Amino acid sequence: MKAQIVSYRRSGNDQRQNQMIVKVEGIDNREKAESLLKKSFVFVTETNKEIKSKAVNLHGNKGALRVLFERGMPGQSLGKEVRVL
Repeated sequence: MKAQIVSYRRSGNDQRQNQMIVKVEGIDNREKAESLLKKSFVFVTETNKEIKSKAVNLHGNKGALRVLFERGMPGQSLGKEVRVL
């Protein structure tokens, strides 16, 4: 299953470096996205290092997920693909 990193999780004053908003292809509403909670995601860097994560919560009503990565994500990861395990 393909997924894309959309943005960092942020507020007006804060940006969390290890939490990302991820949109999964084919998921377009909240009910479908609930089936992906607690699934694992993997981002592969340009140097072939894997950064693992887990979907922890929903984000909005259009099927986006809040994904908690094990460490901070680089800015180059925005718009890139992640794998759903």
